Amino acid sequence: MSQWSDDDAAAYCKRYGDEDLALRVYTSRLLGRDSSLVLHGGGNTSVKTTATDELGREIEVLCVKGSGWDMAEIEPVGLPAVCLAPLRELRVLDELADEAMVNAVRRNLMDVTSPTPSVETLLHAFLPHKFIDHTHADAVLVLANQPDAADLCQSLYGDRMGIVPYIMPGFQLAKKAVEVYESNPDVEGLILINHGIFTFGPSAEVAYRRMLEMVTMAQEFIASRMEKSPIFKEPTHTGIDTAHGMTLAVLRGCLSSSEQGSGSVVLVGRVSPQITEFLERPDLEQLATRGPITPDHVIRTKQKPLVLPQVEDPETFKTDLAGRLDTYIQDYQAYFDTQSKAKGADKTALSPLPVVFLMPGVGLITAGRTTKAANIAADLYEHTIDTVLKAEQVGRYQPLPDDHIFDMEYWSLEQAKLGKKRPRPMEGLVALVTGATGGIGHAISVEFAAAGSNVIITDLDQGRLQEMAQALASEHGTAVVPLVCDMTQEADVATMIDRAATAFGGVDVVISNAGRAPVGPIAEVTRELTASLEINLMAHQFLASATTTLMRYQGMGGCLLFNASKSAFNPGPGFGAYSIPKAALIALMKQYAIELADDGIRAMAVNADRVRTPLLDMDAVAKRARARGLELDAYFRANLLGQEVRPQDVARAFYHLYLSERSTGTLLTVDGGNIAASPR
Repeated sequence: MSQWSDDDAAAYCKRYGDEDLALRVYTSRLLGRDSSLVLHGGGNTSVKTTATDELGREIEVLCVKGSGWDMAEIEPVGLPAVCLAPLRELRVLDELADEAMVNAVRRNLMDVTSPTPSVETLLHAFLPHKFIDHTHADAVLVLANQPDAADLCQSLYGDRMGIVPYIMPGFQLAKKAVEVYESNPDVEGLILINHGIFTFGPSAEVAYRRMLEMVTMAQEFIASRMEKSPIFKEPTHTGIDTAHGMTLAVLRGCLSSSEQGSGSVVLVGRVSPQITEFLERPDLEQLATRGPITPDHVIRTKQKPLVLPQVEDPETFKTDLAGRLDTYIQDYQAYFDTQSKAKGADKTALSPLPVVFLMPGVGLITAGRTTKAANIAADLYEHTIDTVLKAEQVGRYQPLPDDHIFDMEYWSLEQAKLGKKRPRPMEGLVALVTGATGGIGHAISVEFAAAGSNVIITDLDQGRLQEMAQALASEHGTAVVPLVCDMTQEADVATMIDRAATAFGGVDVVISNAGRAPVGPIAEVTRELTASLEINLMAHQFLASATTTLMRYQGMGGCLLFNASKSAFNPGPGFGAYSIPKAALIALMKQYAIELADDGIRAMAVNADRVRTPLLDMDAVAKRARARGLELDAYFRANLLGQEVRPQDVARAFYHLYLSERSTGTLLTVDGGNIAASPR
């Protein structure tokens, strides 16, 4: 359904000034925000307009989507202007290498600081139309991945659309596309077999409406071939059932520990009626491994998923998984060797590990160094499932063979889309923080998120957790999952760990921070002591115990960090109900260090003192300060360094302990210097 609005179009023109560029941005976003047309940076658009050069001359330019820009959020700067005449002159050539093509396009940029224009820039340049739109519409791919795709599309569209056989993007595709157009200049667009669709027109609105009309025609044709009415919209899914949390931990551990990989990964899991329908097909493995619905997807999903059997229990799954991963790796290496030899290509093999996992009874699982990468792969494969299921009802799903997929997978211009950002220290890792909405807990969450870790935050207030999660994710660009949990309830903690496992596939470091600080004479606080033992000792035990099970299934080692207190070594009057559990907590930490060392799981603690947080009863603290003849601020600075210890100082200590890979059973003091509290 068209989303065009005259009022919105006028608003874009007013906002950006240049009408051509403004309307190009407007309809690019309309296309980019429809997942049945475009996903994650796919597709491209262009407009031919004019610009003024350094000599004041008005010249014709092509503004085309730049590499790295997503049409859903594109801005004018994401449509770099290229001098059009020199590009059109390239058509006389018989051959043009990719590097020379990119160089020619960049050499003719109006602004050399602009992003590199799309690899399909020459196709946009050679066609004469003012506005050109290109998408990988699911419905079109259903038809374009049939054995008789060309005849099928020709019979559907007649003379309204030109049919272009599959050619890898670049110079030759641009030449072929314009030849097809010139054989019938009345066509409104082009169908690229195994690739996607182009539409064009004299205005942004015409090109956009033609795209929707041609895609709708494909949808209606598909519907006529299906037993039940098809759905063409964003797939709806849920997360993986928490009962499979330990199974995901096994999978994540095997992938992250593999010598064939590039380090720790996180998992994304999805379930939907359509995914379940696909996974329950008797021909699942044969159908799923035919290849991607468009070669562009290969850099995100690899050429084939790994189909796994029904899971019985994590231990059995772990044994079976190792063999299946070995087979997948061997098959990928054979694919690489065969294609490299056939093409005489001098290439370095990419990671042979799968990215997409199809697990009957569990769901669709994808892996990535970041949750963003894993989610992109999951989105692409959900649309793949939809397209493949419909293609099988229309006829037979027949994508490109391996030789074409290899060309795209190892094409330098395609790999460049992934970018080469330097990973942050904790990329691919997962930290869990309890008591996260408190002063120290919040600071810990910030510290680990800033280092690139995915973060699970737990506390009792759902509203505060949700608000905090959104802020952390927005500021640090990492995934943050808020989970409400009463840490004093063992069953709740176990469930929370299962949910953590299904959120990311596991956990690498737990910062057990939740606690309370009751006060009163020890002889008068029996009930308070009991409650304090529950939150300040047993809650830590519940968490460490459940996490140990998870970390052992992962087989990646791990780290348990506990927030203790200087009161464990230097208790004060009226703080017995707090000091006693904290002293026991240090003993608990050491016990875990002793018993988990063989598993590579480290256990350590931080002792902090006089940190100004909501945990403290500030009236009681002020009273204590006055008894010492100090103002409140001076009380917090009463240490050897004369410096107040801040929550971020404690957070940094926890992060330092995590990074100390050769340390376990140790205690790090953060109190500005308090000899009376030094461990003896």
